[in-house]
Amino acid sequence: MKKIYLYGNWKMNMTCKETKDFFVRMSSALEDKIVSDFLGKELEIAIFPPFTSIAAAMENKGRVIVGAQNVYFEHKGAYTGEISIPMLSELGCTHVVIGHSERRSVFNESDELLASKLKAVLSAKLIPVFCYGEKLEERESGQTYDVINKQLTLGISKLSKDEIERIVFAYEPVWAIGTGKTATPQEAEEACEYSRNLIYKLSNGAGRIIILYGGSVKPDNAKELLSLPNIDGVLVGGASLKVESFLDIFKFYKK
Repeated sequence: MKKIYLYGNWKMNMTCKETKDFFVRMSSALEDKIVSDFLGKELEIAIFPPFTSIAAAMENKGRVIVGAQNVYFEHKGAYTGEISIPMLSELGCTHVVIGHSERRSVFNESDELLASKLKAVLSAKLIPVFCYGEKLEERESGQTYDVINKQLTLGISKLSKDEIERIVFAYEPVWAIGTGKTATPQEAEEACEYSRNLIYKLSNGAGRIIILYGGSVKPDNAKELLSLPNIDGVLVGGASLKVESFLDIFKFYKK
């Protein structure tokens, strides 16, 4: 059985109190045999709360990984509103999301900026979750693979093979994020297979390539998505805000 990566991105949701309550419920839910028997070797669970809730998550995380949704590449300086790698490391963060579609499209983060963030995170020995994917108009005009090629090439082509093997990649078609729409299993598999082949080429033969799918993932579509050969896990948005719907993603896969 392949290892499943169940990652939850909370975006701008969950106060400190709500985060503590979530992890208290999560701790109890993780005793469920379907989850507990696999947690660790065959199931990896990670939650990415907002910055203000990371400390509360860390206090109650148990066996769950806690990461950050974003970071800046400089360690200190006049960068009002930004968060540095040392700040996250001090809290105990081991994972950082880089290049989520909302950072790209809403906050206009360029491929060049994201490459700098990616390099900085890797240099600090943290694990980046590197997101990429096409917009609806790009898919409809047949540019899906061109967009994937551009975003991945500009992101990782200057990294070493060892560095690339430490990245968790997350293919997120922008048109399927928060819309209720999901790429069909065939669309998701084809995009992830293309990504895997490209990453292998750009890395000169990486032996470890982890690719997640993100985009309106829910318990009722998880089994088919997670059963696909080129999808190693999922990056979950709305369904990760409730313990039951989040863990049900793995439970449905195991049934």
